[in-house]
Amino acid sequence: MRPVSIIGVPTDIGAGTRGASMGPEALRVAGIAEAVSRYGCEVRDCGNVQGPANPNLPPVAGYRHLAEVTAWNTATHAAVHAELVANRLPMMLGGDHCLGIGSISAVARHCREKGLKLRVLWFDAHADFNTAVLTPSGNVHGMPVACLCGFGPDALVHLGAPGPALRPDQIRQIGIRSVDEGEKHFIKEAGIEVFDMRYIDEIGMRRTMELALTGIDADTHLHVSLDVDFLDPELAPGVGTTVRGGPTYREAQLCMEMIADTGRLGSIDVVELNPALDVRNMTAELAVDLIESLFGKSTLVRMHAGTAE
Repeated sequence: MRPVSIIGVPTDIGAGTRGASMGPEALRVAGIAEAVSRYGCEVRDCGNVQGPANPNLPPVAGYRHLAEVTAWNTATHAAVHAELVANRLPMMLGGDHCLGIGSISAVARHCREKGLKLRVLWFDAHADFNTAVLTPSGNVHGMPVACLCGFGPDALVHLGAPGPALRPDQIRQIGIRSVDEGEKHFIKEAGIEVFDMRYIDEIGMRRTMELALTGIDADTHLHVSLDVDFLDPELAPGVGTTVRGGPTYREAQLCMEMIADTGRLGSIDVVELNPALDVRNMTAELAVDLIESLFGKSTLVRMHAGTAE
């Protein structure tokens, strides 16, 4: 595992509920650096990216705070790309999920520069595939996947390089259970592979993850974008957009453990933690627990999935 760089991005600029700006500090208080270092990684906390304040204004032409969202994502892109160039594993602590535009566009740029394949695993209750026309709110944290795939304002679609950062076949969405009506049809048209909660209920999380990880090899950079509202709100109340019926604790841990088994983890987002809505920092502590599993925490020493040594 490469050395890890923690990058805080303390803004809720793309969200409808204030408070995610405090997420990076809550994750630090919950011991995220110490947790990762326990698994043999050298960890450096790069501090926080800086950007404009949240003006808390209504949408303009379908977007809330587009100039400010662009500024924060531009800074995030630069910070994440710099750590990748230094051969480190960037862990972006948000902040809301609009910041995935900056983070993942930097990862995509790095993959193009190094000739690597890219696979993005998007753990979320929401598909985040809205546009200015489809959005009911104008909040850009509901649009990052669409922007990364080329459906959004030029300032975000072409962040870091001309053209979209992702092709639809490079992303797998897991845990989805809240999708706006117009968004449903747009996702189908675009060809995004979505493992929603019904699918997971029917075939199980192990098989879901096997499918999501199919095709990953030694030339693949694996990016995990973890929105903590992926989890059921009974486990993780500290988010601004809770949706009942999410994965259980063990299902979520299995996801992270199977990713760790691939040995291809290259970058991480942890977003949408809202300490103002949390209970005794339990959501932050759970997020840290899941990140530990990404870095190798397991009950037994395993040679490969399902085999104990």
